[in-house]
Amino acid sequence: MSSPTLAEDAVAHPGGSGRLTPGVRPPLSRGERVSSAIAYHHRVYLRTWRGTLIGRFASPLFFLASMGLGLGGLVDDRTGGVDGVPYLRYVAAGILAMQAMWLAFGESTYPVMTYIRWNQMYAGMLATPLSVTEVLLGHLVYVGAHLAMTTAIFLVVAAFFGAFTSAWVVLAVPICVLVGLAFAVPMFAFSAHVDNDNAFAILFRFLVTPVMLFSGVFFPIEQLPSVLQPVAWVLPLGHGVELVRAVSGGPHLGVGDLGHLAVLLAYVGIGWLVARRAFTKRLAS
Repeated sequence: MSSPTLAEDAVAHPGGSGRLTPGVRPPLSRGERVSSAIAYHHRVYLRTWRGTLIGRFASPLFFLASMGLGLGGLVDDRTGGVDGVPYLRYVAAGILAMQAMWLAFGESTYPVMTYIRWNQMYAGMLATPLSVTEVLLGHLVYVGAHLAMTTAIFLVVAAFFGAFTSAWVVLAVPICVLVGLAFAVPMFAFSAHVDNDNAFAILFRFLVTPVMLFSGVFFPIEQLPSVLQPVAWVLPLGHGVELVRAVSGGPHLGVGDLGHLAVLLAYVGIGWLVARRAFTKRLAS
């Protein structure tokens, strides 16, 4: 006995719905198109996650153990901590924000160049109904989700060290996502402009490392020479560190923290405009 055709099945089940129903298919919504781009990046991560364990999880723990417990014991013995809190709690908040910056740079440099030049996956996506904006947005949403997951895991592990004592520290998850995107979105634009990966080595050496050292992660920005303090506040990480510290010990957010939040949002908003323009010029021209 032969199976019914699609037309016969539609007659037998007139209430059927979905994209398998015979007839003209409705176009994909923007949400569906962006979700398909996100799903691709998630599938790639499921195949490669083992190679990210050391860089994204173990390295921050090494910093926490060496700086928070090792150096922290000396600092606490000599000065009683920093700003009235044990050094472990002080530095853990900074490392949390610093990890978001590291992850953002890692996800917005070589992977973006790979998709543009080496395997041209962005071009493959643009051969579908996806637009440049949807390709860019899908990748950035994936980066944001990855930032949230990594931050949440670090929070749980750091809590076992006694680094966080307040439940309000869960607010560090959206804060660190914003910190990461403040770096990732402009870096997507930069990666779309360069033609080889030589610029990334220079960037990591002369931008990422100084930002890590001079943004209040390990000691207060006020201890920097006066000429360097304005430079520290121009960059996003210092603002993220202050916000994470404000929530890590309780709900201590104040009016001044709105300024830190505004700086991070400005980096994301302006970076989005520049990145979308750079992607359009590189992929659609």
